Amino acid sequence: MKTVCNILLLLLLAGLPVVAQQDPVASHYMFNTMTYNPGIAGISGLICATAITRQQWTGFSGAPSVTVFNVSSPLPFFNRNNGAGLLIQSDNLGFDQDINISGSYSYHLNVGQGKLGIGLSLGMLNKKLEPEWKIPSGDTHTPVSGDPLIPENAESYVAFDAGFGLYYDAGNYYAAFSVTHINQPEIKYTKGTPYVSRHYYATAGYTFQLANPAFEIIPSGFIYSDGKTKQFTLNSLVKYNKKVWGGVSYRAGDAIVGMIGIELYNGLKLGYSYDFILSDISKSSRGSHEFMVNYCFDINMGKSPMKYKSIRFL
Repeated sequence: MKTVCNILLLLLLAGLPVVAQQDPVASHYMFNTMTYNPGIAGISGLICATAITRQQWTGFSGAPSVTVFNVSSPLPFFNRNNGAGLLIQSDNLGFDQDINISGSYSYHLNVGQGKLGIGLSLGMLNKKLEPEWKIPSGDTHTPVSGDPLIPENAESYVAFDAGFGLYYDAGNYYAAFSVTHINQPEIKYTKGTPYVSRHYYATAGYTFQLANPAFEIIPSGFIYSDGKTKQFTLNSLVKYNKKVWGGVSYRAGDAIVGMIGIELYNGLKLGYSYDFILSDISKSSRGSHEFMVNYCFDINMGKSPMKYKSIRFL
């Protein structure tokens, strides 16, 4: 049974505004850009799919649990200066069970030595509440039915959602800015109409080639805010032979993150991260686990560039 105290503590520790649930965190943000920035869709020229599952604050009742799947691809028209993507995200926290489904479009411009993707996402956000209240016995505690703002029964509401993003890729470095929930969707519950606040994202990274050509260092930064709270992350990855990597992140005021990963074959990447919690919630939690799978392949895969004159070779 989830208690009122547990839910209130979760909301405070997550830094959530009283009118909205903050977007979920991902330690593998560098592989998860499509989730919060539609500008990246198709900009690499490859079809890319990413799946992430995150169990946050394990051992804590009602802790966040997130599953994300996104896929993007260049579009084969207008000289392929277009991209499209799809996002499916499930986010559970306490009483909240949210599902976000959206489609994205990105237009690509050649700018300087790289490409700029200008993207728009449109979709639906389903916010569902399944409250379980445990009211202590005694006359000093007000039942849920006596409070005009606290939901008593299960509720579900679907709202239109939109986002915008800019993503610049110059090969050895990238920079991006985006806004999710740009229309601030209203969630019309029986006891009130909260809204989902806009979230602002900025990220950038650079690849340094070391003297030994087998090694690369890739520092990056990530910041996002809902206008009331903000979170900043610094990360550094060391990659060996472009196949194996390991790194450390510092998420300000929240956690130190260790991560490892490997590329198995033909672009299939597997990653794992563990959050060492720095906040007071570490007294009740065993940390956070995150698993990532990413696969990219050329859109022309399976199409031979050669032309044969004999039917024997077809």
